[in-house]
Amino acid sequence: MENNTMEQMLQQYEDSFQIPRKGEVVSGKIVQISEGEIVVNIGYKSDGIIPKSEVSNDPNVSILDTFKEDQEIDVFVIKVDDGDGNVLLSMKKVSQLKDWDILEGLYAEEKEIEVTTSNAVKGGVITYFGEVRGFIPASQLDVKFVRNLEEYTNKTFNVKIIEFNKRRKRVVFSHKVLAQVEYNKKMEAVWGKIAVNEAIEGEVKRITKFGAFVDIGGVDALIHISELSWGRVVNPADVLKIGDKVNALVISADKNTQKISLSIKKLTPDPWSLFESKYDTENVFAGKVVSLTDFGAFVELEPGIEGLVHVSQISNKRVEKPSDELSIAQEVSVKILEADIENKKVKLSIKATL
Repeated sequence: MENNTMEQMLQQYEDSFQIPRKGEVVSGKIVQISEGEIVVNIGYKSDGIIPKSEVSNDPNVSILDTFKEDQEIDVFVIKVDDGDGNVLLSMKKVSQLKDWDILEGLYAEEKEIEVTTSNAVKGGVITYFGEVRGFIPASQLDVKFVRNLEEYTNKTFNVKIIEFNKRRKRVVFSHKVLAQVEYNKKMEAVWGKIAVNEAIEGEVKRITKFGAFVDIGGVDALIHISELSWGRVVNPADVLKIGDKVNALVISADKNTQKISLSIKKLTPDPWSLFESKYDTENVFAGKVVSLTDFGAFVELEPGIEGLVHVSQISNKRVEKPSDELSIAQEVSVKILEADIENKKVKLSIKATL
């Protein structure tokens, strides 16, 4: 009889606990705190455990500084038994549920929101709105093509929601749609102050193999490698560096394609236009070897003017290969044999100076 009574009491004791169910949100009170986890009393026979990873998506959050014992909190039940007899709980999933509801309303109203970027992954950047994890594709980060995703990590951006699926827990953001609006405003301001064949100042922002991009008021304009100098340019980085202030001529501006092309060399006279006044066939001129071929060497008299020294004009002796006698960047003395200014061609001779 006593055993039956004891069993009944134990059963009543068991029944007095509300058994938590996986996926539900319950209230509890913090009973113990450490930097690695929070222990919560949720009115069940076993305590609930919140690992630090389930407190917040913020890796820098301090449990000891943020929470205190006896604090009432809402928690999400992940597992009723974590394998050690404890209930596995999450705080961030409660926040996620609330944040998903907030995002749903913002998406419906097409509102602009603020997000924080995390790490870069293939194709874009992981982003957080509160505890909700989202994504910004590389194509939606900026108006300009993004080469280095790391430049967009651990930053705060204003974005628009361009894809939202609450059921699948998928949200995609775009910073580009807002950046485009700002870019268009800057573009309109630029179109109001530029004109073809007029000079404009700018700052070099990016250098590529084919030229340099210059900021002319929030808008990029291109100086093609062929417009950097009248002379031969192999690498634009040899002529300019990022941060350089330049003065350049606007040589084309297409409002429809929003492309602007500049030229540095056209702000100075074409050296061929001054050729006759500077060079004659009587004097000897200093030059520099810039290219070697099987049939001769090209020598630069000044940036923009190169002439050919035929293999037969390199030396008084027979020369089989120009590279046997000359090397790139070698300083040489030459005489002008013939000049075709219209076609920008000049024949030179080293032999004639010997």
